Amino acid sequence: MTTWQPLAATLAAYLLGCFSAAYYLVRLAKRQDIRELGSGTAGGRNAGRVLGRPGFVAVVLLDGLKGLLALALARELGLTGWWLVPPLLAVVAGHIWPAQLGFRGGKGIATTIGALLAYDYLIVVALLALFLAGYALSRSATLGLMLAFALLPLALLALGWPADMAAALALLAGLVVYANRSNILARLPGRSAKA
Repeated sequence: MTTWQPLAATLAAYLLGCFSAAYYLVRLAKRQDIRELGSGTAGGRNAGRVLGRPGFVAVVLLDGLKGLLALALARELGLTGWWLVPPLLAVVAGHIWPAQLGFRGGKGIATTIGALLAYDYLIVVALLALFLAGYALSRSATLGLMLAFALLPLALLALGWPADMAAALALLAGLVVYANRSNILARLPGRSAKA
């Protein structure tokens, strides 16, 4: 493998991540900036508020698809193992901080899940199990999912994954939890929800 392959895959992943389905669908349907509506984020839940359930479903599928495509392209360029981590992080970072939208995008959940499915579907199975446990404890989908992301690296270590991959997934989980920090705070006791 040469140097250009990881660089090209990471740059392409970031650019794919920058494609904000919620932003462009709302622009097409309403001629408005989704970031000035609802919760002010360019993601599936806010698209659902503005466009209804079809908008939510379309955005979640498109955001997940770009995560899948980013990893598929990286594999096509010959990347394997640890080398898939930079494109995985880049596609999520592009979704959260899209350059063409002034670095104000979505929260990264659907894109992360799509990328993880392409990386190794067993990680998503572990994430789902952690989410169900977190939801049972918190009775909040948001808190349950954030808890699942936070615990995912430890769970993978316990399942025998290499420490470097668990560390990489800890970085990814950190991105997602950071992007969702306002949602987490809004669901703590005494706070009003705004997702």
